[in-house]
Amino acid sequence: MSKVVPVFCFLGSSVTFGSATDGVSFVEEIARSLEARCVKNAVSGTTLAKVTDGTQSYVERLADFDTKAEVNTFIVQLSTNDATQNLPLGELSEIPDTFTVVGAIEYIIDYIQKHWKCEIVFYTNPCFHNAQYEKMIAVLYRIQQKRHIGIVDFYNYRDMPPIPSDVLSTYMTDDIHPNALGYKWMADILINYLVRKTGIKQ
Repeated sequence: MSKVVPVFCFLGSSVTFGSATDGVSFVEEIARSLEARCVKNAVSGTTLAKVTDGTQSYVERLADFDTKAEVNTFIVQLSTNDATQNLPLGELSEIPDTFTVVGAIEYIIDYIQKHWKCEIVFYTNPCFHNAQYEKMIAVLYRIQQKRHIGIVDFYNYRDMPPIPSDVLSTYMTDDIHPNALGYKWMADILINYLVRKTGIKQ
């Protein structure tokens, strides 16, 4: 009997892409370690929320994924760009406003649930001490209570050993982007999460 290959989809911006490491991030390590098919749609500088300058947001790029594909888990980056561009946070609503961070997140969850009915997990960036991003993380936990999504929280080291600041600095190329060491750390955490949640054997 042939082995079933798990399929993981990744939606994000520069951290998911691996902009500081020649386009290699934790995604490739997950694919190798779990012998999985990983579909990565990540564009540096993009946001969860729609913007008026024509830049493709996460919301718009969802249409790039094959809706007929079998997907085990969808992993979405809580983009730092929404915070650094000071995009409106928004409120939880039955009718998501995709020009706000909250509305975009809710729309993304709805879209994934409608087309793939798979597990959904958002991950946060390693800590870069940004008050607006901390608000985004706080509201993500409110969304989790409403929508029962997963969260892998690298910012607050939730459910993982904390990293001292001097060690974290060796994992990063700047305040936001991991280096190869940082991606190995993130990959190990995400692999453990996926194994635990999906029952895939490593």
